[in-house]
Amino acid sequence: MQKRLVGRTGLKVSRLGLGTMTWGRDTDEHEARDQLAAFAEAGGTLIDTSASYGDGASESLVGSLLGDVVALDEVVIATKAGISRRTGERVTDTSRGTLLRTLDASLGRLGVDHVDLWQVHVWTDETPLEETLAALDTAVSSGRAAYVGVSNYTGWQTAQAATWQRAVPGRTPLASTQVEYSLVNRGIEAEVLPAARALGLGVLPWSPLGRGVLTGKYRHGTPADSRAASPVFEGFVGAYLDERGTRIVEAVAKAADGLGWTPLQVALAWVRDRPGVTAPIVGARTAAQLATALEVEELTLPDELVAALDDVSGA
Repeated sequence: MQKRLVGRTGLKVSRLGLGTMTWGRDTDEHEARDQLAAFAEAGGTLIDTSASYGDGASESLVGSLLGDVVALDEVVIATKAGISRRTGERVTDTSRGTLLRTLDASLGRLGVDHVDLWQVHVWTDETPLEETLAALDTAVSSGRAAYVGVSNYTGWQTAQAATWQRAVPGRTPLASTQVEYSLVNRGIEAEVLPAARALGLGVLPWSPLGRGVLTGKYRHGTPADSRAASPVFEGFVGAYLDERGTRIVEAVAKAADGLGWTPLQVALAWVRDRPGVTAPIVGARTAAQLATALEVEELTLPDELVAALDDVSGA
């Protein structure tokens, strides 16, 4: 798999990342093992997790497979902090103390002394930005993280954070931003992508398949085993099951038919090759689904189809 540099840093990652949000919860050890083995065999290196995924279960499962399925020095481990759950409620806390305690807990679950990329998972107004960013500096200076980034920041938030880190002496420049980006959600193109490009941040798109909608699985109803059938994720997926989403999905399906690809491959190739994108994060329910995604490495969308998809998915 081809490698790309993350922004203006020396960190090099595969141009597809492996998402592990469901690991340890919906994805068991055997399935996770198969996915990681397939990913590594295809030349994938970027493994994305978070302290909040399964309340740490994802990190624990990733950690249990490192050194067994794949050598630690052959992968790039990225994790996040800032979101947790207490008594079932989502809690955001980006204070310096909480972030660093979370990082230490992440290192313990992963079984490593440092992570390659550590990211603030979410912006909060409760903690001063300079305090949040100070935690990133401490993580790097103490050797607990090699590079740092942010996630789910708006354009102005991204610009403010990245500018602060570059302007203040002794600060660690941000390497990346992780944001939602797909054919059904192109909102980052207005401000986030220009800010990232201007300030040297790599972009790691999450949900590049439009929360599963762009795979075409919902074209003729809601499968019983799909996320949209779950009360927890019904609203999450349903946001794109509207008239615009349907129009885009049909265009993706038509392109796939003409190329002999799957809709998943069309949608993923489109995101992967957008200007400024470093590596889309792909989460799969099964190793078979991941294998289909990994085949995108050998595929490139023709320019005329890129233009057609740009047109149909435009605002």
